[in-house]
Amino acid sequence: QVPLVESGGGTVLAGASLRLSCAPSGRTFIRYTMAWIRQAPGKEREFVATVWWNNSRIYYDDSVKGRFTIFRDNVKNTITLQMNNLKVEDTAVYYCAAGGPWTVPPHLSLFTWWGQGTQVTVSS
Repeated sequence: QVPLVESGGGTVLAGASLRLSCAPSGRTFIRYTMAWIRQAPGKEREFVATVWWNNSRIYYDDSVKGRFTIFRDNVKNTITLQMNNLKVEDTAVYYCAAGGPWTVPPHLSLFTWWGQGTQVTVSS
């Protein structure tokens, strides 16, 4: 059973917006750091954003600052990534992941649970 399930990917034009959602399956991750991580073709996985369990700490990669917003709702048990002003270079598979502890910058090795990913394609 996949512990995290992503949704909301798609194909859009540059400048458009998308909202990705992540919902745990079979367990909760309330006390864990949650992250959105992406992987473009031929490139390594990179962090997009991470959020501490109560939204009090948030990290964004420089490439998405001012355009993306991460938010977790511990009542609805969801993590969302609002992506505005999308660029062609944002094209990637986006993964939701859970782990800990909180670090800046975040480290992939600390994220234990992953979703299967959702494709985001931005065309010019």
